[in-house]
Amino acid sequence: MIKCFEMTDLGLMSYFLGIEVVQQKDGIFISQKKYASDILKKFKMEHSKPISTPVEEKLKLTRESDGKRVDPTHYKSLIGSLRYLTAQRSDIVCGVGLLSRYMEEPRVSHLQGAKRILRYIKGTLTDGIFYGNNSDVKLVGYTDSDWAGDTETRKSTSGYAFHLGTGAISWSSKK
Repeated sequence: MIKCFEMTDLGLMSYFLGIEVVQQKDGIFISQKKYASDILKKFKMEHSKPISTPVEEKLKLTRESDGKRVDPTHYKSLIGSLRYLTAQRSDIVCGVGLLSRYMEEPRVSHLQGAKRILRYIKGTLTDGIFYGNNSDVKLVGYTDSDWAGDTETRKSTSGYAFHLGTGAISWSSKK
């Protein structure tokens, strides 16, 4: 292709669309550490206390949840930033999906849930996905559902994750 087109070899990929790529002899590690740090700074949460889970256990939010309404533009910006982070962070997909349901009329409790995810991200900034170079590669899948967990519509939220070898390759969480 170099003979037909003018191009430059930039070497191994190290950063692409907010995803950091570290190529090693034993595999490839991807993360979004810089993007996550930028989100924390943007929403003034860089000095927050880290927590160990992205969502409270048995959290049930509704459209008329506790608290007054908050600025929808600020909330949409926060949820949009978190949504982009789910490109590599399967651990926050369910929580971000749950909070995305309330973007039109967000309440204080919805914003608190989003800030909780930011606090979780603060404690897991260096997390990522490692794809190893081993010959024993198996496809493994997991799935779960909360069976009518939405208190308003009685619809279920289900999710899945597929791993190929040492790293996740596909995940989803949907109502």
